[in-house]
Parts: sequence; structure tokens; C-alpha cells
Amino acid sequence: MLVSRLDMTNPLERLKAIVAQLRDPVNGCPWDKVQTHQTLTQYVIEEAYEVVEAIEDSPDKLEEELGDLLLQIYLHSQIASEEGRFSIESIADQLCEKLIRRHPHVFGDGNASTPEEVKQTWEAVKRQEKKERESGTSTHLLDDLPGHLPSLMECYKIGKKVSPKNFDWDTAEEVLAKVREELGEVEAELATSDPQKLQEEIGDLLFTVAQLARKVGFEPESTLKAANRKFKKRFAHLEDLAMSELQERDLANLPRETLETLWQKVKAK
Repeated sequence: MLVSRLDMTNPLERLKAIVAQLRDPVNGCPWDKVQTHQTLTQYVIEEAYEVVEAIEDSPDKLEEELGDLLLQIYLHSQIASEEGRFSIESIADQLCEKLIRRHPHVFGDGNASTPEEVKQTWEAVKRQEKKERESGTSTHLLDDLPGHLPSLMECYKIGKKVSPKNFDWDTAEEVLAKVREELGEVEAELATSDPQKLQEEIGDLLFTVAQLARKVGFEPESTLKAANRKFKKRFAHLEDLAMSELQERDLANLPRETLETLWQKVKAK
């Protein structure tokens, strides 16, 4: 029986059967069958980031990483199915209805000829859905932002949402002036002994720098990710130089001035 269920020709049905077997209370996997929505949360996040990394750095791994992310979706749907809440089929059905509803320019009589107009339509339909769901309950503009977004991504979305409400800087130069102002407040707090206030001012500085990235057309999350990758690559070269030129494996044994010299060599390359 098990062999016939897992030997299906439809890959999605086969995956559903495999996940169900992994969750079987008697003959399932000891790890898979004890998982919950809560215990799997970290893996959803990790797999999503690995998809992003594959897109940016290893396109040949993208198919595999998308498969790992798909597994998380099937695991969550299987858990919900066991609880009698929803299934992978109902997830797909709800998604189909949402896509049709939010693309009236494709499936209805709406009009949208540019990507920006599509975004505006999507957000308008989304707001209407939320209004109908909450039966007229008063809500605020930023209430529907997911609470578990990475901080830089949340910051970017905050700026994007408030900008159409005329609550934004007109130019990047104005944001840069605000960055300088926030940096000055950080410098002032460094001279005090109030760590809570210092943390708050550093937070304001980070928020404003993220808005500067948005204002000039960059997503701060991917921008910082690129900077992280660049630093990691340069630091690896620094370690290689320390070994090849100074026969030193432990950078902690080198004075700061020597490390700075090596760093400048790495940057020059």
C-alpha cells in the first residue's frame, strides 16, 4: 500500500503522500511527526533565505532550494489537515481566487498598463479585502504589515506605504541631511551614560539610512546583504594574505596597523 502511494506519476501528489507518511503517528519519521507550526517557523525563514541566496549567488542551486521551501509548505498543510483546518488543495484554491481577484486587468475589466499601476491595483484590492474582512473596523495604515518581517524589509515597506500619503522627503538630499542629523544625535548620546537612549538614537539612524536607500531606488535588505557578501569575500582574502605574506593563521596575533595595511591591499584588488 505504501509503495503504491509513493509511486505516483504526479509529483505534487507524490510529495503530498510522502509528507503524510513522514507524519504518520505509527510508521512516520520520529522528527517529522512531532513537528508543529511553531517548531517549523525557523525552517521556513531559513529556506526562504536560502532561495534568495541561490538566486543571487548560485542559480544552479535554485531548483533544489525551491524544493526545500516547498517541503515546508507541504509540512504545514499536512499538520493543518490533521487538525481539520485546511489542506494543500484549499491553500491552492484560495490562492487562485486571490490572484484572479487582484488582477482585474487580466481576468476582468480593469486597466493597468504599467507595473506601477498593477501595484496600485493590488494594494487597492487588498485594502478592500481587509475592510470587508473586518466589517468596517477602523484600522491604521501600517496595521497590516506582517510583524515578523526582517527589520530592514519592514522599514522599507513602512516608507513605501506612508510616501503616497505625502509623508516623505522630496529628494534624496533631504534624506541625507536627516541622516547627518541622526548621526549627530548618536554622537551626542555617546558622551552620555544612557545606553537605552543611545540604542534609540542608533535605531533612528538605521531607520533613516534605510529610507535613503529606498529614496534612491534600492531595497535596504538586499543592499545590506550585498555589503555583507562583499565584506565576507574581502575578509577571506585578508586571511589568505596574512597567511601567504606573514605566515600567520590567527589574525588576532597581528597588530591593527598590519591588518589595516592588508585590508587596503585587498580593497585595491
